[in-house]
Amino acid sequence: MTAPTWDPVQYDRFEAERDRAALDLLVRLPSDLEPRVVWDLGCGTGRHAALLKRRWPEAAVHGLDLDPAMMDACRARPEDVTWADGDVSTWAPDHAVDLILANASLHWAPDHQTLFPRLAATLAGGGVLAVQMPLRAEPLHHRVVARVASDGPWADRLAAVPTPADPLPPEGYHDLLVPICEEVDLWTTTYLHELHGPDPVLEWLKGAGLRPHLAALADDPELSRAFLSALGRALSDAFPVRASGAVLLPFPRLFLVARRARRASACAGP
Repeated sequence: MTAPTWDPVQYDRFEAERDRAALDLLVRLPSDLEPRVVWDLGCGTGRHAALLKRRWPEAAVHGLDLDPAMMDACRARPEDVTWADGDVSTWAPDHAVDLILANASLHWAPDHQTLFPRLAATLAGGGVLAVQMPLRAEPLHHRVVARVASDGPWADRLAAVPTPADPLPPEGYHDLLVPICEEVDLWTTTYLHELHGPDPVLEWLKGAGLRPHLAALADDPELSRAFLSALGRALSDAFPVRASGAVLLPFPRLFLVARRARRASACAGP
């Protein structure tokens, strides 16, 4: 199977809608946080790492991503951010970190039972882990994709498509992090995104969730077009155009801001 890749232009077609959750996460950072070392894990096009550098210009800000196209977009930015190629699943810093931001990235990583305590253990005393992830088990659009993917001439190929892990229940992250962190703030929100244009839910998914499906069909353009056409029809039925001309996409997300005890002895691993 061809490795799934990101298209920064497609991803940013819905920049305002995708950015809203990140900004809602950032405003919940502790007001007294003055980080010296910041990492944005799964930094995408680098927009939020750049924002963090502007907010804390004296901090050493790093952005990590695995996708070459996204990293090209990052390195074209003018901000003084250190960009690193790497996988959030195996990332380990050389020194303790004051702020780890992971916006819509950790749901692609496996084994949250191990990953989240390991990330928290890299924090310096008083350091913060700030995470936002889609809730995959609930949304209608994921159920529609699964149904269409399993019913058609593309089904055999798409049966092997890896999907992001379902996040744990919020209580699960609480239980994982309270032994390490003195504060664990968890909440969920369902956004009702107002989308416009032809096949807007399909176009939204092509920017992120459908990447593995498109990669699996990349060597057969005709089959890929047929799959997207069938999926577009199914999504249009599931998400009809409203009287206003908009399509409404409910999108649930999980948020987490965890702060390590200020007396903690900093380490760069669990």
